[in-house]
Amino acid sequence: MTVDVGTQLRKGVVEYCVLGLLSREPMYGWQLSERLVTSGMIASIGTLYPMLSRLRSQGLVTTYNEASASGPVRKYYQLTTRGATQLESFRLQWEPFAATVLQLVGKDSS
Repeated sequence: MTVDVGTQLRKGVVEYCVLGLLSREPMYGWQLSERLVTSGMIASIGTLYPMLSRLRSQGLVTTYNEASASGPVRKYYQLTTRGATQLESFRLQWEPFAATVLQLVGKDSS
């Protein structure tokens, strides 16, 4: 069995990527999915909505509806205070963690 390392790495951080995007501005689902698919963090929009549902049930994001000039009403997702706290905790841990991993698995520069 071959392990797809990239898939495993993405699973661990994609929810925090969603929180990070929402920390900049509220976004609707399709908008979020385009950013995540383009960056290679998710394969399709089908994986996004269950994740958003989990984040909402955990109190990390909330939603509101807004009329769209180009079609039906859009459901926007925005970060809650709890979500911002969770994201900040991740940010504080991510940089030293990533640096340690790079130090352990990176190529020797000598």
